[in-house]
Formats: sequence, structure tokens, C-alpha cells
Amino acid sequence: MNNKQNILVFGGLGQLGQCISKVCIQRGWSAILFLDEVEGNILDPEILEKLFQQESPEFVINCAAYTAVDKAEDEVGLSEKINKDGAANLARCCEQFNATLIHISTDFVFEGNVPKLLNEEDLAEPINVYGKTKLAGEQEIVSILKEHYIIRTSWLYSEFANNFVKTMLKLGFERDELSVITDQVGTPTYGVDLASAILDIVESGNKTYGTYHYSNEGVTSWYDFAKAIFDLSGTEVKLHPIPGSAYPTKAARPAFSVMDKTKIKQTFDLEIPYWRDSLITCINALKKQ
Repeated sequence: MNNKQNILVFGGLGQLGQCISKVCIQRGWSAILFLDEVEGNILDPEILEKLFQQESPEFVINCAAYTAVDKAEDEVGLSEKINKDGAANLARCCEQFNATLIHISTDFVFEGNVPKLLNEEDLAEPINVYGKTKLAGEQEIVSILKEHYIIRTSWLYSEFANNFVKTMLKLGFERDELSVITDQVGTPTYGVDLASAILDIVESGNKTYGTYHYSNEGVTSWYDFAKAIFDLSGTEVKLHPIPGSAYPTKAARPAFSVMDKTKIKQTFDLEIPYWRDSLITCINALKKQ
């Protein structure tokens, strides 16, 4: 890749932003600006316009989002501002300054009540505020900007920031027994794999714009995911499978949100690792920290 290709990463200090930074370092990419929520405030059109004028980005990667799923039920306005209005502001700037937007979305745009692989054409019917506001953001982008890639992902984790893997390892260290939900099924996604896929799309020059699904390969429940985390890290803890009804949360979750990745694999010629293999990679990276 030509390092003159300017890329702006919004939400650049969050989990996925840090994963993208790691992959950029591995690949020797330098012309990438990682923006925090102040200098890259997606709610401030003036700040955005100045940034775009100054940097003339060819690509914009939007990792900025309101992701506190349960809290969103009480903070509907804020969730909508960030996930919907923020996405629209970025799309308008990309349209004005001729940049391509890569926007990260979620499997939570689906109701997830039928055990079938979800493809990009399936009806999106979110069952919580987070999912609704993320879907609204997607719809804004589609209506404003042709040059976009929307990438829906699921169960994101990595060696960076807070996530399920790091939470389980912490709890496994502190407690002898844990109960984890066994009737919500999906696919974990290692942030570094997603970051690699995003940069592969940038590098490909393939302008097949639209919505894509990306997670690691395979299917698991939260219980089995936790079991794998403890097994692979050598953490001794007694694990109990429980139904979601035994652990009520403010926001409803999809029971089955396994996504079909055929479209992204075929369009960009991607090889996607199996979830458990990537979990091993992540746990090894955490051990080195």
C-alpha cells in the first residue's frame, strides 16, 4: 500500500482502534491518524469539516460508537446521537470531501430469534436501543453516501480495552465458581482479525460498496466461549451453564446471531480464522503483556 493514502480512524483509542494500530505497525503503514473523542468528535460538524480540510483523507474508518448495551436503555438520546447522528455527520463529510467510509456496525441489528445464518439481505429488526441506534446509523450512511462499506461484527474481544475475554480472566482469577449464559449463541470476533480485514479492504482497491458481515468462523455460546477461555489460559474455575432467564439484563439480547460471511470472503478474497484459533492468539498476546 502507498503510505501517502491518508486514513482517519475515529474512535482511534478504543478497542478496535488499538487493534487497527497494531496491524498498521505490523504492516508498516504510517499515514494513519488515530483520533480520540475530542479531536475526532463525530458530534461536531465544524471540527469534522476542519479535520477533513486539513487531512484530505482517502479513507475514514469509524470505530466510534456508544456500545454500553444495557446503559443505552436509559441513555437513549446519547446512544442515538453517537450511533446515528455521528455516523450521519461522518457520511456527510466523506461525501463533501470525496472520502470512502468504512463504518463498523453490529449483529445486534438482528432480532436473532431463528437459528439460521444471518446474511446481509436479512431483515434487520433490533430488540434493544443499542441495536436500533446502530441500525439507524447504517440507514443514515446508506442514504447520504455511495462510497461506503458497513461491516457488521459480533462479540468483539482483544488484548485491548474491556471485553468478555479479559473480564472472564479477571473473574476466573478472583473466584472459584462462575455461572455463564448458555442459550445465547453467536461468534466471537478477535479485534486484530477484524482490523486486518478492514485494512485488506482498503488495500484491495475493490469498490464493491455495501454492507458486509465479519466475525471469526464457527459458532459458540457464551458458556462455551468462557469454557474455552479458561481451558486455553489454564485458569481453574468451576463453570455453571445457566439460561439467559436466570441472568436478566436491562437490554434484551439476540438468542442466535451467527452471521454468514460468504459475501465478504468472496468479494475481498479473505481467509477468516476459526474463533478458537484466534482466541489462542489473543491469550498468548495477553500473557506477554
